[in-house]
Amino acid sequence: MLAYFDCFSGISGDMTLGALIDLGVPETWLIQNLERISLKDFELSTERTSRKGISGVEVQVRSSEKVSHRHYADIVSMIRGSGLSGRVQELSLDMFDRIATAEAVVHGCDKQHVHFHEVGAVDAIVDIVGTCLCLEYLKISRVIGSRLPLGSGFVTCAHGTLPVPAPAVLEILKNVPVCGADTGHELVTPTGAAIITAIAESFAPMPDMRVEKIGYGAGQRDLEDRPNLLRVVLGTDAAPAAWSRDSVTVIETSIDNMNPEIFSFVMDRLFETGALDVSWTPVFMKKNRPATKVEVLCMPDKKEAVMQCLFNETTTLGIRYFETRRRILERKAETVDSVYGPVVVKRIRQADGTQRLAPEYEACKRIALEKNIPVRVVYDAVIEKCLQADKVRK
Repeated sequence: MLAYFDCFSGISGDMTLGALIDLGVPETWLIQNLERISLKDFELSTERTSRKGISGVEVQVRSSEKVSHRHYADIVSMIRGSGLSGRVQELSLDMFDRIATAEAVVHGCDKQHVHFHEVGAVDAIVDIVGTCLCLEYLKISRVIGSRLPLGSGFVTCAHGTLPVPAPAVLEILKNVPVCGADTGHELVTPTGAAIITAIAESFAPMPDMRVEKIGYGAGQRDLEDRPNLLRVVLGTDAAPAAWSRDSVTVIETSIDNMNPEIFSFVMDRLFETGALDVSWTPVFMKKNRPATKVEVLCMPDKKEAVMQCLFNETTTLGIRYFETRRRILERKAETVDSVYGPVVVKRIRQADGTQRLAPEYEACKRIALEKNIPVRVVYDAVIEKCLQADKVRK
């Protein structure tokens, strides 16, 4: 199942749990599984409530536990010893690891000795492990999140009064699309940030999907400017079967003061660095100066290397980058023994199920120059050979 987390009022652990329960997770089943963690005297209750006229589920977790804090290692031990499924354990630990890593950076200490105060309390453990249980129950295999509004103002916690967004929240949300929201309240909590970053494959507008269910999880307070709800939309992917998808990084800069002869060299270096695609676009900048917009597409793990290449090889003073999703047609490469010798051909399966053939340009160009014939003649001959081979196979 595909789930879209529409975080128009941010996200917290209890809002997530409420939305997933609203989608159909039985409360009794959830409590029975949560009791497998070594937590004492906790009570989970739900109540249907309304925010700005929209009905949602509000979750309350109460406990008489006197533990003031837990170390990261304590929580790992609790989850490992729970006997819950491997997926629930690993995802829960991933979420806590994100919080521990962020807290270690913010407070300048070792991750294993991070003191979880609010996040180590019973309600946060229930929110995180409960969320993972709900995802498994609902058979949610893919999650896409919306852009996250962070709120404003100050929040009081065990460390004192902190600015909103809290430092740990910002640390967790590095490289995630966010926006400001002048609410005077915290909209994304550390628990909520850890949950959504652990489960979302990307952050983007609602994807193509067939909507089956919608769940609303209510926050604890009423907000003046928006309904304090998390909306989770559950359904199936509506994209054609021929499409696959992934997330890539787009890197851009505009250059108006570089010798244009250098651009060819820069393109070669960018491809050597790991760029998937490079393009130049004529643009006009301030004072109507003509310039060239450089756009590079790469996998996220190549982002830093590509930006370093642009800073080293061009005169740019600044670079923009953002993560985006893309749809890709299924393709595979094979070598065809044409009348001119071996040529690599890509077989591309189009969205309607038909096939398109694309001979490798460089090989066709080389043959055309060697034989002194038009490159289109080489293309046609290679494609014809492919079609003949397909008939023989049939």
